[in-house]
Amino acid sequence: MTTDTSNPLLDFSDLPRFNDIKPEHVTPAIDQLIAHASAVVAELEAPSDDVTWDNFVIPLEEATEQLGRAWGVVSHLNNVVDTPELRATYNDNQPKVTEFWTALAQNEALFAKYKAIRASGAYAALSPARKRIVENALRDFRLGGAELPESKKQRFAEIQEQHASISTRFSENVLDATNDYKLMVENEADLAGLPDDVKQAARAAAEADGKAGYQFTLHFPSYFPILQFADKRELRETIYRASATKASEMGTVFSELEKWDNSSNIASLLKLRDEEAKLLDYRNFAEVSLVPKMAQSPEHVIEFLEDLARRARPFAEQDLAELRTFAKDELGIDKLEAWDLTYASEKLRERRYAFSAQEVKEYFPEPKVVDGLFRLVQSLFSVEIKPDTAAAWHPDVRFFRIERDGKLVGQFYLDLYARSGKGGGAWMDDARGRRLQTGGTLQTPVAYLTCNFTPPATVDGQLQPSLFTHDEVTTLFHEFGHGLHHMLTQVDEIAVSGISGVEWDAVELPSQFMENFCWEWDVLQHMTAHVKTGEPLPRALYDKMLAAKNFQSGLQTLRQVEFSLVDMHLHYDFDPASAQTVQELINDVRQKFSVMMPPAFNRFQHSFGHIFAGGYAAGYYSYKWAEVLSADAYAAFEEAVEAGGGALSEETGKRFQQEILAVGGSRPALESFKAFRGREPSIDALLRHSGMQS
Repeated sequence: MTTDTSNPLLDFSDLPRFNDIKPEHVTPAIDQLIAHASAVVAELEAPSDDVTWDNFVIPLEEATEQLGRAWGVVSHLNNVVDTPELRATYNDNQPKVTEFWTALAQNEALFAKYKAIRASGAYAALSPARKRIVENALRDFRLGGAELPESKKQRFAEIQEQHASISTRFSENVLDATNDYKLMVENEADLAGLPDDVKQAARAAAEADGKAGYQFTLHFPSYFPILQFADKRELRETIYRASATKASEMGTVFSELEKWDNSSNIASLLKLRDEEAKLLDYRNFAEVSLVPKMAQSPEHVIEFLEDLARRARPFAEQDLAELRTFAKDELGIDKLEAWDLTYASEKLRERRYAFSAQEVKEYFPEPKVVDGLFRLVQSLFSVEIKPDTAAAWHPDVRFFRIERDGKLVGQFYLDLYARSGKGGGAWMDDARGRRLQTGGTLQTPVAYLTCNFTPPATVDGQLQPSLFTHDEVTTLFHEFGHGLHHMLTQVDEIAVSGISGVEWDAVELPSQFMENFCWEWDVLQHMTAHVKTGEPLPRALYDKMLAAKNFQSGLQTLRQVEFSLVDMHLHYDFDPASAQTVQELINDVRQKFSVMMPPAFNRFQHSFGHIFAGGYAAGYYSYKWAEVLSADAYAAFEEAVEAGGGALSEETGKRFQQEILAVGGSRPALESFKAFRGREPSIDALLRHSGMQS
């Protein structure tokens, strides 16, 4: 592999040298890697009577992996430490990278060689993983436009470049609008109801800006507690409106509207996707999106979602009726508005189950939660997680290694806190995939695990640990599930190791599976300690949490179904050239499936990065689809309890690791699921876990 220590982005000898990488390194590195990969491709294009795995696939993978890894580092930095200089060089280089991958996907000579391998007598002797790679490659060449006539290939390539550029702009607009907004509150009395740690963080933010008072932003740990706890209704409305309209034409006066409005970007992306689908001879982009997924067709997905909506609606209607009655009778809110929902729900939860989210939060200090997570993983999957050392992009980032029987299995970076210049939300991404290199050396996988939690605060001169809500604990477990899928793979072929090659609507299975353990008493005992007393979570409080687990699950399920149906219909039967607007389609979906319409100014789609900048276009349904798989998979642990074992059954964990995590994308996800459960998946466990069994 190419190693050039003078440019850290060209040094593939070990982990990325984040402390050495500067924006000026990007262009020379990317140019050199594209040139190298292009030279390899040119050599491989030459006619050959004997096309084999060793003389064709391996050299192609090695050349392209280097480019992918280097660009992955640049993309990661652009997401977590956005600066004007880095953003500029990222945007300068993205078209070149997109052009290379698009040309590769359209390369008829390479396509023909994969066909030759498929047709050769040697194909039968390939391992299942290698057969899967060949089949995936043939599929991806077709989806990449390799079979298009030359007259259409150029336009297809233009679409890919424009799509990549506009998607990036979409994300930048959301980030810039988020970073720009600041809500100053001068009087502490206006913050009645807010927890002390939230006020302390807001005061620290104001002080950092040289201001007196309390400063709030649109970063989730800052604005969401206002919606959840602030007694002042006007304050809740202000922050709700700012969040619901960011990066839109309805944005607040704090924003440079024309600069950050994503309306035209949404329209352009939908047009480009529709045109791409038509070029490939599909009726719509949803059909293109589903080719590499488990779901059979857009109609199949819509049927699944609408069925789930029908099952959830009676529960959602009951949830909302109870909330409206409570808000009117107990809170004096005659008409429940969108900015009242979270607040009233928290108050109702407190009244009904006699505990508050803030009370629970005090039992989840970050060090204890992380230690508890590691303890669970070590117990379930017979591994050890140890602190490790590596250069990182921010002082808050920590690095760990996973070992089994003293041997390195994988490593991961943990970046937990929200900060300016860091994209919102939580995600896992791969820094490096597992592969058996030429010469027999095993390249172990490395993952980025990124969240946006509240950072530790200094109170009375003492640094206090970050406190996690139970929802944030669940988020951490979710992302770690993705990380385990990537790091515990035993597949040596990089194209199908870890999460690579896994159908997109199955990739959420391990992540949502891990969430279930956040509700297990045997787990919570070891991951809770009150921030002041050190006492673990009391059993009585746990029982209350468990009783409230499915609180408003009907409303929550309908909300996710609404997002999924909006996404699917935008890419299935929405005509970008018609008079219908995106907002009108959204309103139509809501009229059919929502029990409470958001305000007319709500523009959630303008920051819906999953489908407009994150790879989930016509795929957002994957969360609910995979939740069926994950709930059913977790039921195996519940069955172990019924059989006299425990929820932390090592035997069941071993089977889950062997049949789901270890095999990665080397076989179809449905086969992996059936190998673990011994049957097809059933929706019953999801309905039971959600409290929605009829």
